[in-house]
Amino acid sequence: MNLYWLEQTAADVPAENHWLSAGETLLLSGLRFPKRRGDWRLGRWTAKRAVAAHLNLPAYPSALAAIEIRAAPSGAPDVFLADQPATIGMSLSHSAATAVCAVMPSPAAVGCDLELIEPRGAGFFDDYFTAEEQAMVSRMPEADRPWLLTLLWSAKESALKALRVGLRADTRSVVVSLVDPMRGPGDREEYDADPAAIHRSRWSPLRIAGENGRVFRGWWRRAGNFMYTVVADPPPASPIRLKIPTGKNTKHGVQLRISPAGFRPARRQTAQAFDLHTLPPTYSSCSVSALGLRSSTRRLATLFTMESFRFRLWLWSRLRFWLWLWS
Repeated sequence: MNLYWLEQTAADVPAENHWLSAGETLLLSGLRFPKRRGDWRLGRWTAKRAVAAHLNLPAYPSALAAIEIRAAPSGAPDVFLADQPATIGMSLSHSAATAVCAVMPSPAAVGCDLELIEPRGAGFFDDYFTAEEQAMVSRMPEADRPWLLTLLWSAKESALKALRVGLRADTRSVVVSLVDPMRGPGDREEYDADPAAIHRSRWSPLRIAGENGRVFRGWWRRAGNFMYTVVADPPPASPIRLKIPTGKNTKHGVQLRISPAGFRPARRQTAQAFDLHTLPPTYSSCSVSALGLRSSTRRLATLFTMESFRFRLWLWSRLRFWLWLWS
């Protein structure tokens, strides 16, 4: 099953809040501390852009406001479209002014995490990892231990998010093992002997086992000082990065359509226009006004304005003609 992901930074988030729903705006007003407000806005922005790109929805502010990310009783994020729950699996994480969001096309158990690679104390090593995981880290050279510890911790967080329990659960209740990427899907084995030998520039597979026998398959990736992990059940294919326009949508003549495969210009359409047939059946019944689809109204208004101008021009020409006759 395909799993899609998107990364955004604080610089990508607009200064205004027009892209937030009324409920989200109210929730934001209750956040007192600037850092918490910034992280919350970054997370919501990344999630909305990811959902819009995955479902091929428009990404102008009024359309993003119709995509609402609500916290479930467990604290896990749920997606709502025009006040209706969406059948989409989603997980969200942020660190150091960067956020990632993972989405799947069906209601799957999915979790993702983003961590900054940094040295950890001895207490962190002793308190949060199982004996098997500690042995894996101990076999590593001292210089490589920070990124491996970060990887194991991030994978645990992803799994606990997929279980919708978060860090309320004991991190030792899930056990992380890396997988040899050189083996085929039907012949994968745990790869604990030398984790540093795994190719880290791309997504590499991992496996997480829970206490109740549930097993999550997932992927990890190291890029710069960041560690990315995603897990899901059913097992996902290698994550696919969602592509969105790097600039703002044009306001006249061309709309940048957003999709998992990238974006393309749609000519002879306003920025508010998009085809309802591109939506899945679940969302085709959503309120048009809630999604901000006012292109037809705007075209009619433009037409009336042009006809009014033509009428005035015709009237003025006739008036000049009669004045000439009377003179």
